[in-house]
Amino acid sequence: MPAAVPDLATPELGLPGLRQWGGYVFEEFRPELQGLRGARVFREMRDNDAIVGAMLYAFEQLMGQVSWRVEPASQDVADKATAAFVQECLDDMATPWRETVGEILSMLWAGWAFHEVTFKRREGDVVDPTRASRFSDRAIGWRDWSPRSQETLERWLIDEETGVTQGLEQRPPPRYDLRPIPLERGLLFRTKVDRRSPEGRSILRNAWRSYLFVKRLQDILGIGVERDLAGLPVLTPPEGVDIWNRKDAGAVAKLAEAEKIVRNIRLDQHMGIVKPFGWNLELLSTQGRKQYNITEVIQYFDQRMAMSVLADFILIGHEAQSRSSMALSKTMLFTMAAGSYLDRVCDVVNRHAIPRLLALNGKPTERVPELKRGDLDVPDLSEMGQYITALAGAGMPLFPDAALERELRQIARLPEPPEPVEGGPPGPGHATDPASVQVALQELAAEMAAMRGQGSMVDYLQGEIKRLTDGKGDLPAAVTTRAPAAAAHP
Repeated sequence: MPAAVPDLATPELGLPGLRQWGGYVFEEFRPELQGLRGARVFREMRDNDAIVGAMLYAFEQLMGQVSWRVEPASQDVADKATAAFVQECLDDMATPWRETVGEILSMLWAGWAFHEVTFKRREGDVVDPTRASRFSDRAIGWRDWSPRSQETLERWLIDEETGVTQGLEQRPPPRYDLRPIPLERGLLFRTKVDRRSPEGRSILRNAWRSYLFVKRLQDILGIGVERDLAGLPVLTPPEGVDIWNRKDAGAVAKLAEAEKIVRNIRLDQHMGIVKPFGWNLELLSTQGRKQYNITEVIQYFDQRMAMSVLADFILIGHEAQSRSSMALSKTMLFTMAAGSYLDRVCDVVNRHAIPRLLALNGKPTERVPELKRGDLDVPDLSEMGQYITALAGAGMPLFPDAALERELRQIARLPEPPEPVEGGPPGPGHATDPASVQVALQELAAEMAAMRGQGSMVDYLQGEIKRLTDGKGDLPAAVTTRAPAAAAHP
């Protein structure tokens, strides 16, 4: 009797441990950085601080130049056709793909980005946006991936039994009505996943404390510079005038007026005061250096903010002792970090967006094409040339290789080689190209002619060249004249 097959569809016994109640996530231990409040803080950092803005700008510009392509599951004709269809759908959305990627990258400062996916029937050039398309095959394509602002989030829809995120509810302006969106209707992008939290983690989180110090120190610096220029105002009442008697309403009013005068002294277009007779006003200037250089302290915290996202290379040249020799290694680490975030975008699209699109069109989802990104960094051409030369010198057969040649041309931004004419001779560099064969045989023949007793080999090669070139090719005269001499010295 055959053994019973065990049931492998076992339920989960535990939970991820995400601290959430009613769809509100409390994983962040600082209350001011939780949920909607946190999104507003990180947006303030993005919009108000020069260093944070430069960090995000570097990310966005570097990632915005990446090329994207849809690769088939195999070289099968049907798989190639499916990949071409998905590529058409990406290029046919209402929002261009590069702008969509730019919206997705809001996950960098917010930790997450949610896009609602809508579809359309591709019916060509029609007025209705739900059917307008560059194609008229009546297939179902993506209409748009519309962003849903992080600052409109009301709460997450999370399964209490499994901890799996099922969607979100938002209150968008201008009506601020509650709108639930199931996860099946959208795509959730995150910088990282911890305990299945739908909120990810902002890349600015580790820079937040340094940002607070910089924000306060910049205010102090502005006030300090202004006071150093104007001096410290001191207003002295006349002899016998008591302004410290709190029980005397007149003294209290005089004290308040005097405090107002010294507080409002500024070096601007409204400078100047009117003081009562007998009152003495003087400006005390600060002497000597401060115990701490506040500018250096601000630079210290700026550097720590940039270091938190591996973007401290933006400070090279602005520091007192900067090392430009480290720029290459710093930018390489930054590029690797940027590439990992783009890989997360590809993972979400390949895992959810593409299979849903194929299923709606009745296409099989077992062999799904994948969205791939191009390289972020451009290799050094001189170093690559030396590397290829070293490989060839070691005996590795590199050419002719059409795929390798095409890749090298793309890296060097060289034009594509011309397509060979059907029925005509192969293109340059091909293994059976007569010109290439003739050059190779000529070089070999010259070497053979320099050897003793190899005159017959020269004759053989002469015949081969005639045969391969339809009688048009010939060996150089230097080779044919040297051959008898070589044969005469056995």
